[in-house]
Order: sequence, then C-alpha cells, then structure tokens
Amino acid sequence: MAFDGITVANITKELKDTLSGGRISKIAQPESDELLLTIKTNDGQQRLFLSAQASLPLLYLTEVNKPSPMTAPGFCMLLRKHLQNGRIVDISQPGLERIVHIDVEHLDEMGDLKRKRLTIEIMGKHSNIIFCDQDNTILDSIKHVSGLVSSVREVLPGKPYFIPRTQDKANALAADLEQFVALISSKPMPVFKAIYSSYTGISPVFAQELCYEAGIDGERPAAALCSTDYARLYAAFAGMTAAIREGNFAPCIAYTGKTPVEFAALPLTMYTRGEDHIERQASMSGLLENFYAEKNALTRIRQKSSDLRHIVQTALERNVKKYDLQLRQMKDTEKRDTYRIYGELLNTYGYNVTPGARSMEAMNYYTGEMVTIPLDPTMTPQENAKKYFEKYNKLKRTYEALAELTKEVADEIGHLESVLTSLDIALQEEDLVEIKEELTESGYIRRRGGVKKAKVTSKPFHYLSSDGFHIYVGKNNYQNDELTFKFASGSDWWFHAKGIPGSHVVVKTEGAELPDRTFEEAGRLAAYYSKGRGQDKVEIDYIQKKHVKKPGSAKPGFVVYYTNYSLMIDSDISGIERLQ
Repeated sequence: MAFDGITVANITKELKDTLSGGRISKIAQPESDELLLTIKTNDGQQRLFLSAQASLPLLYLTEVNKPSPMTAPGFCMLLRKHLQNGRIVDISQPGLERIVHIDVEHLDEMGDLKRKRLTIEIMGKHSNIIFCDQDNTILDSIKHVSGLVSSVREVLPGKPYFIPRTQDKANALAADLEQFVALISSKPMPVFKAIYSSYTGISPVFAQELCYEAGIDGERPAAALCSTDYARLYAAFAGMTAAIREGNFAPCIAYTGKTPVEFAALPLTMYTRGEDHIERQASMSGLLENFYAEKNALTRIRQKSSDLRHIVQTALERNVKKYDLQLRQMKDTEKRDTYRIYGELLNTYGYNVTPGARSMEAMNYYTGEMVTIPLDPTMTPQENAKKYFEKYNKLKRTYEALAELTKEVADEIGHLESVLTSLDIALQEEDLVEIKEELTESGYIRRRGGVKKAKVTSKPFHYLSSDGFHIYVGKNNYQNDELTFKFASGSDWWFHAKGIPGSHVVVKTEGAELPDRTFEEAGRLAAYYSKGRGQDKVEIDYIQKKHVKKPGSAKPGFVVYYTNYSLMIDSDISGIERLQ
C-alpha cells in the first residue's frame, strides 16, 4: 500500500481542478504535524487535509472538520499571517516526486501582491510541510531539520529550499525506449525491482503491475530479458506515463476476498483473478480518506495513549514477575502433606526405630504403600516427628498466605490486561478519559491536589443488527459495568469472549426472540472487541443478562456466570451497521 508518485500525480490533478482560484479562508493545525485548510471556491467550500506524520503522511480533500487547540501553534500563526485570504494560483508536482507545491498570491502589509509556496513532502519519516517565499527561501516548516539530524538538507528558516537528490533515479515522464532499456538491463536484480529502483515515483506494486501487463514474470533477472520482452515492457511503461501526462487516472482498491490489500491511481489488473478483484473509486481523495481514516485515527490515539499504555505495561510486567515468584514458592510447599504423614507415621511406629538410625520404613496407611522416612540420628523418633510437624505447619501457613496472594495478583493481571484491551479499542481522545480515571482509582496514577474528576463524554459503541436489534459494546471496564448492570434489562442477551479480556456486548431484545443471525453478529462484535481480534475463531460465551453477577469488591468489568451457552465465531464485523 504505497503512497507513490503516481498517487501524488492523481491527487495533484484533483487539487488543481478543484482548488485553483480558490481563496484560503481558514487555516488550522489540529495536530503538531497536521494542517487543515478551508478554501472557498466557485463551487463552494472545500477542506484540504495535509499530514506530515512520520508513519502515515497524507494529502487529500475532505468534508470532515477536526477540532483545533485553543492556542494555535507558531507555524499555524505564521501561515495565517501570510496566506489568510490568499488566492491559490497553482498546484504542481515536480516530475513524479512525492511532493506537491501549492502557490498562493496574497497582499502584504503594504498592499503589494506577493507570492508564497506551501510544499508538502510525502516521504515517510522524512515527511514535512514547508513554507517558502517567492525566492524559494524557507520561512518556516512544521518540522525543523538541523544539520545534526540530516547531512543532506537543513530545513530551517532562512535556508534555501531544494529537493534532496538522495537516490540516482530518472524521471519516468521523460524516459524513452533507449534510456529505459539501458537503465533496466544494467541492474543485476529482478526486473520489477530494476524498474522501481531506476525511476522516481514508481512503487514495487506498480512495477509488478507493469510486468504483469507486459506478460513478463517480475522475478526474472533484468539481464535475462530479450529485445521483444523489453519492447512489451516499455509499451506498458509508456502507457502508464501517457495516462499520467493526460490525467487519465482511475483510482481503485484491490481486494483479496473482502480484505483490501493495495490501492493505486491506475488499474491494478493483476488483481483480477480468483478471489482477487478491484473496485473503482470516484476520487483519489475519497479513496485515501476511506482507506486511511481508521488507521490514521488509531495511530493518533496510540500516540495520545502512550503514557497510559506505559503505566499499564510497567505494572503488568511487575505483577507477572511477582506472580511467577509466588507460583515457584507455592511449588515449594507441595511437600507439606508428606511431612505431616512422616510425623504421623513416626508417632505411630516410631517405637520400633533403633537408636541412631538414619531412616525408618513404614506403611503409609493412607495409600497402603511402603515409605522410607529420613531421620536425624541425633534425635529421638518423637523429636523427628515434632520436626516434621513444624515443617508441615510452616509450609501450610505459607501455602494459605500464598493462595490468597496469588489470587489477588492473578486478578490484578487480568484487570491490567483488560485495561490494555480497552486502550486498543479506544478510537478517540475522550475514550481515554474513563481509562485514566480507572487507573487513578486503582492507584496507578496519582490524582493531583485540586484536580476534579474528568468529565466523561465517551459512549459505548452502538450497532444495529441485520434483523433490526440494537447492540451495545463497552469501550472500557467502567462502560462494561454500566452496560451490564444499569443499562441492560434481565431479558437482554449478554456476550463476552471466553477466558480473555474483552468488551461486554449487550443485545436489547425489547421482549422479542433473537434470530440466529443476531446471535452470530453479537458474537462477532464480542470477538472483535477482545484480545482475540484477528484470530480465525474465538469462543464466545453468551447468556441472558439476569444470570450475570458481580462479586462484591470485584474489579471494574469483572463478572461471574455459570449456566452459559457458547459459540465459535470469527471477528469479521464488516457487514454490521454501526450507528453514530
């Protein structure tokens, strides 16, 4: 799934067709590495989303507005000063680089017409959004890159802007047959790899597509191709470049079964066999937003929850070590009953022991077997028996104490694992509020003096089954308790993944009988919102809510039940409608 130069060419054309001549009315910086520009055009208001996030850089048109911080960052304030009410005069892409230039005209403080350029570079961890004046001097950037970080190019105010040439790659749009053959044949590697390592902006996936269109095995060594092979390969290559120049894009998503595996700005015909198929998309912006929206949200929430996750992981590791130590100590108490039996047998048969003997054989009247009892020759049989009873009593006291402690630690491990699952389920920042409050009340986070309990706005997930039944899914332990013991009625059905951390799932029956399909869909939701997500099959327990109980002083989200039903189900919830 590559955001390659061809994809950038497609999005550049969309932006140019939609935004050229428009005026920038609002500039926001929702995250430290994101911009959201609101642009008024003749066709109405448009929003342009730009992200220089290292793990997921993006650029597309969107209808979604994002909340901004109360105080705008310095980079955002600078853009507002220079670009607010500015007119977009050009949007371009240099070659097939993963770079988009947005040229804006505006009036300065003196009323003179000036031209500025906003550039987004979509280059993985090196992604950036850079603001330059008309002389290509950097005014500022969303990420500063000093000479200590990069020896290739500094990205700092006052430095000249240029595109770094870190790889010796040619421009595909300027290639001819002679150059193409010379470049590809000189690479001692598979032909598909030779293509994407020779030309800027071509991803490995599309290099494989070119080989497929030419009827050539992409894994063949480039040097093994004959002139006919090169002619067919260049014809496919030339067809690609012609489509890019003419703007004849056809954005699509490739699927294997129901799973999206790739996307591209031009058709991926190699995904048209067996379970593979492609689905055309109306626009590249729509494709990117749909394809990456959930992933982008998850990446962001993972960043915001990293501190909570670290607290939970540290506590979990500490408790697991404690639990392992307690289990080893418990194992050491396994001989306690043996020592008790030794003492009883010595009291029963000890009169037969010869003074100074080092052992005694006697029949264990509990099992009927002969046992050999080690003795201290300096002690009488009664004294040996007393020593064994003392060992037994000591180990018995240790066992009883450890049995209680190991249960407490095991419960705490289960609780912490359920909190980790809640962090995995969280999709928005407000979902973290209750998790943080739970950790505070559990003693893992210290509540600062004077700080009030945070306001909770997060709500459980709400789904509608295919048969019209409302299904609710708790996002964390507090919501699980609320759903099960305050929201659900006795005749509602309750679902949970068996033996692993997960959400409580409640199906509101309103007194009606549930069809089998609703049971299955609720089971899939319970599997998906659990630690078993992604497994082929997850065992789900389900029972009417009236049979679910909460023990006194139990951890949040912990329940007991005894007469449940079970089903084995996958965690695919793609066909279940989620309500907002």
